[in-house]
Amino acid sequence: MKYYEVLFTVNATGTLKQDTCDLLASVCGEIGFEAFEETDGGMKGYVQTGVYDEEGLRNIVNDFPIDNVEISYNISEAENKDWNEQWEQAGFEPITVRDICCIHDGRHLPQNEYPLTVEINARQAFGTGTHETTRMMVATLLETELSGKKVLDCGCGTGILGIVSLKLGAACVLGYDIDEWSVENTLHNAAVNKVSDSYEVRLGDAGIIKETANRYDVVLANINRNILLNDMEAFKSAMADNGILMLSGFYKEDSGIIEREANRHGMTLVGTKTENGWCCMTFKN
Repeated sequence: MKYYEVLFTVNATGTLKQDTCDLLASVCGEIGFEAFEETDGGMKGYVQTGVYDEEGLRNIVNDFPIDNVEISYNISEAENKDWNEQWEQAGFEPITVRDICCIHDGRHLPQNEYPLTVEINARQAFGTGTHETTRMMVATLLETELSGKKVLDCGCGTGILGIVSLKLGAACVLGYDIDEWSVENTLHNAAVNKVSDSYEVRLGDAGIIKETANRYDVVLANINRNILLNDMEAFKSAMADNGILMLSGFYKEDSGIIEREANRHGMTLVGTKTENGWCCMTFKN
């Protein structure tokens, strides 16, 4: 496959620069970008030439939700080589959450024993546990009674949240994602973790929720603020009585608008976590 290499220049420093790159990678992933690399000035993103969406990328940059940050980009054809092999070889070092769950890839195994281990093989870091939002979602799952519960994983990415849920005793998971590669990656990771029989994955957006008659005890969504707000009604429609909704992918300063929208749909805030300015909130139906 042929890829474009998009060089993003981010006019920011320190934590603001890192947060900008993290969010930029997340939203670009939603329009087909498959991998990212850090650079001194920002980051590089890779997207197949056949799915590149110039208008979508321009809208992301022009409407970026972080104030006082300038983003520019330059597009070129990527070197023709086996990018899948490159991404798989890169991997990531094992990550622990609450000294209970260790998340690792197939190349970097845990050095110690943990009650829960999850192997995630991904082309990009988002969805492996390296990002604060993923770690907070996993930490919240560790605090939740999941035995026998039905779980909906919205925007499943690598499948990590659904896999953790199943390893914590959930009865079944339905995951969906708008990116075809994410669906394939979730299926792969579910097989590696031996939970394939209980993890169904579909290609699509929140419209998938309307196609299922099931009601879920736990609904998970680690996306971004605008999509969370837009899909809140769909999340609500998928929840069982007394079900819970776990949300992340937004900044602490956006927690108010998230809570108001959840309240508007009859949900009550029951828990909040923050890490480095990012936020994770749990609501009850």
